[in-house]
Amino acid sequence: MSSADTSDAPIYAGLVEEQGDVPAEVRRIAEETLLEVESALDFSAVRASAGIR
Repeated sequence: MSSADTSDAPIYAGLVEEQGDVPAEVRRIAEETLLEVESALDFSAVRASAGIR
C-alpha cells in the first residue's frame, strides 16, 4: 500500500495492517480457481459446435 493510500484512507490502512488485504487475497484466489477450472474442464467441443473460437 502506498503512502497516498494510507493518508487517504487511514481506517482502511489500519484494517489491512491488522487483517491483511482481504479483497486482494479473494481476488488472487478467484483468479487461481478460474485457471484451475479452465484447465480441468474442456469446453472446446461446445465452442466448436457453437462456432466460437
